[in-house]
Amino acid sequence: MNPALAANLPRRAAMVRALRAALDEGGFVEVETPVRIPAPANEPHIRPPASGRAFLRASPELQMKRLLAAGLGRLYQIGPCFREGERGDRHAPEFTMLEWYRAPGGWEDVLRDGERLVLAAAAALHGAGAARVPFRGGSLDLAAPWERVPVREAYRRWAGWDPVEDWDAERFDLDMALKVEPALPRDRAVVLFGYPAQAASLARLSPDDPRVAERWELYLGGMEIANAFGELADPVEQRRRFEAARDEKIACGEPPMPLDEDFLADLAHMPPAGGAALGVDRLAMVLLDAPDIDSVRAFLPPVGALW
Repeated sequence: MNPALAANLPRRAAMVRALRAALDEGGFVEVETPVRIPAPANEPHIRPPASGRAFLRASPELQMKRLLAAGLGRLYQIGPCFREGERGDRHAPEFTMLEWYRAPGGWEDVLRDGERLVLAAAAALHGAGAARVPFRGGSLDLAAPWERVPVREAYRRWAGWDPVEDWDAERFDLDMALKVEPALPRDRAVVLFGYPAQAASLARLSPDDPRVAERWELYLGGMEIANAFGELADPVEQRRRFEAARDEKIACGEPPMPLDEDFLADLAHMPPAGGAALGVDRLAMVLLDAPDIDSVRAFLPPVGALW
């Protein structure tokens, strides 16, 4: 077992308590939704493990949006999620996700929530008011407001093209991994926002430019920590996107997921909302200055194991 765990697990627990307290104080209701679900969202390259005739969730997103449609205005959940074939220094086949949603709301509302949550977690580990934390021999500035970089500007600057003007899914993913993410600042929080519409299957499109979706991702120390949307609430458009994603999975040789008809039916009743998903393990890695996920999470399978 990783020798750092004995010291890091109590501190990780303090971080989680701080996240929960900040959400409770913000009027969010903690909920629990099933871990085994009948129909995960069709997302290329994300493979929820089968569990009998159901699946282990890769995210509680669809079920939490159904609770928004039922009338809960602010809600959150901290719990396990699962993805096949993901194991490395930053990835595990089972991981802990924090998701929160607010209605009415949008992407900027949940971005401000994210700033508040990360600073609350940092304060729990590094003292009240801590906006700069030790990281990789230097420091990491978490002070709000976080720097915002439009995705198309990031690609123009570091990859030499504009994915909004000239969409190419394979090139987009490859350049994100090899050119854009490695170029992001390591000493401060950075938010990439305004993703091409094709890269945000559950997000609203921008009213200012429908080629761009209301999606942002948070990077701390160059590592992706959170992903957020201004949530799409159009069941007809959502069905079209799910079907297109299902076709893409099939083209990639991946098994398609069934469509969640209950979610699509409830989506018509969902108010304007924003939602975010934050990787708890990764946030712990950053705030504890841990080199890998094995240093903040117990009993992971060996790297390379087929789980």
